[in-house]
Amino acid sequence: MKKILGLVFLMLILVSATNFTSSKLQTESSLEGTWELINRYNYDESGVSDTLQNINGYRQIKIYSKGKVMWTRHSPDDPNEWFGYGSYTNTENELEERLEYGSAQMMKIQDTVQVFKFELILDKNQYSQITHDEEGNRISSENYKRID
Repeated sequence: MKKILGLVFLMLILVSATNFTSSKLQTESSLEGTWELINRYNYDESGVSDTLQNINGYRQIKIYSKGKVMWTRHSPDDPNEWFGYGSYTNTENELEERLEYGSAQMMKIQDTVQVFKFELILDKNQYSQITHDEEGNRISSENYKRID
């Protein structure tokens, strides 16, 4: 009887610890979760110069979990498959993604770009990853909303 009570007590502690640690993963400034692209911006010297909305069924989803990232894109107007998987790190203001594998089209890009570095603007339910030119000027951004 003591062994059964001890096992029950141990299981309760493990379940409680699991709930406590999983709730800490998704903080105010965490990318952990699932995100959907809502639009893209182009920039010029004065700021946002153009907003590009998703049209004709275009969807792009990113999932960040435990240092890994997976993304997929569906565009009815593009017959190519687009997806990628890799690792990521981020600070308060920077996001870095390293592709490990992806679709044929993505692997062609990876031949020239090994690490994708972005300026990061992150809130609880939205984030932007901003691309810079060689001189540090903003070029474009992808803007996401949290869906999970």
